[in-house]
Amino acid sequence: MTVLDAVPTGATPQTKNRVGFISLGCPKALVDSERILTQLRVEGYQVADSYADADTVIVNTCGFITPAVEESLAAIGEALEATGKVIVTGCLGERPDKILERHPKVAAITGSEAVDDVMRHVRELLPMEANPYTDLLPTAAPGARNVAAPVLTAPVRENTRHGDVFAPSVKLTPRHFAYLKIAEGCNHTCSFCIIPKLRGKQVSRDAAAVLYEAYRLVAGGTKELVVISQDTSAYGVDIRYRESEFQEAPVRAHLTDLAVKLGEMGAWVRMHYVYPYPHVEKVVELMAAGKILPYLDVPLQHASPKILKLMRRPGAGKQLDTIRRWREICPDITIRSTFIVGFPGETEADFQELLTFLEDARLDRVGAFPYSDVDEADAGALTGAVPEDVKMERLARFMEVAQRISAEKLAEKVGRVMPVIIDEFNDEEGDAAGSKLIGRTQGDAPGIDGQVYLFAGEFAGQIKIGDIVDARIEDSDEYDLFGEVVARPDWKPNVPQMGHFGGH
Repeated sequence: MTVLDAVPTGATPQTKNRVGFISLGCPKALVDSERILTQLRVEGYQVADSYADADTVIVNTCGFITPAVEESLAAIGEALEATGKVIVTGCLGERPDKILERHPKVAAITGSEAVDDVMRHVRELLPMEANPYTDLLPTAAPGARNVAAPVLTAPVRENTRHGDVFAPSVKLTPRHFAYLKIAEGCNHTCSFCIIPKLRGKQVSRDAAAVLYEAYRLVAGGTKELVVISQDTSAYGVDIRYRESEFQEAPVRAHLTDLAVKLGEMGAWVRMHYVYPYPHVEKVVELMAAGKILPYLDVPLQHASPKILKLMRRPGAGKQLDTIRRWREICPDITIRSTFIVGFPGETEADFQELLTFLEDARLDRVGAFPYSDVDEADAGALTGAVPEDVKMERLARFMEVAQRISAEKLAEKVGRVMPVIIDEFNDEEGDAAGSKLIGRTQGDAPGIDGQVYLFAGEFAGQIKIGDIVDARIEDSDEYDLFGEVVARPDWKPNVPQMGHFGGH
């Protein structure tokens, strides 16, 4: 359950209206959770840190693949058993029948991005006492609809104007990094995926809305902005790249224009879920110029043209040429990708083609998953299902190659001095405070990539969580780096800092 200190300083704690929160799924869902938690705070609700303290529980679910569905259903059941009052939201909420089949006693079900619907159900379950001060606060997310709907019927997506949803003020990430969602939904029709059915077609936010949110985050001390959407390369296509005004100047809703402006703020800017469209070269040029981090998360999924065609993925047969071109432009670029093994119709020859691609592309960071059926996904109707034992055997072979390549590429970093952002302390009993640290290089995204284990040396006790230090890399293994801090430069973004966040 999400743990937050939800009672502002000086406020009088209430004995009612305490809401527990469970957030599951991807970073895009995490941003939705932040928006709901922000509105709970606005309306005066407390966020409970345990079932024992909760009067009701909101479960933000994932419904992408079968294991995620099962995890969500299990979380709903646990919350029901503990509190008896559960509001379900998120991707799985778009499939209320599946939830009701397992848990008919849930109090309410809403779909994804449903801040207003969630809050309406919270108010019904836990009505707030009338207060002349808090009643002046808004009771719905800006831009959201305010239409009554049956509690346990198929949810309707909120009609957020041009995707310009409000920016959350409650963060579920540490202060030093934040996810910046620039669009919702997806226009692709990949045969293994039901995201467009769950979250709809792509809806991009205006560039000004994104940039003002980023500006506020950096002003509040955020040092790393992780740009996310379902298809980041397609940002703005649905609104024809229209202009909006940021700081009295027009800015197009286009990935390159957005990257330029984000890069001017002085924080680390990391791009996720980037499809290999031609204009991404312009973004890579910005990386080469040091404007944004030299890092791309590119969901390639496979390398066999036959399997890519069955998956209905774009760019079949061109990935290797694209990766080589990116590396010509920016030799230091870190490329991360994910793959599916055991897709219906995958032969040993197809799998060998994938392994050959992996050897040739030498991707820096790689994740892989065995294919699993997803209800309503078109891939479920394909012939040539791969036996489970073959899937797992191929997965093991794939990861063996990926691990070897990762170890070789990390070994090349030994001896270099690199900037590292500090995520946590790693002190053991008997260590001086702050003498051991865990951080990430510019080539490591939070939560999914490797880490850097550091000795603070002469800087022990001087380094805080979120600091960016210079570290000499002294060793490596298959996934992580090891080294020592050699400098602690000041971080000076190009955005005025608020209050005590200013300076280092």
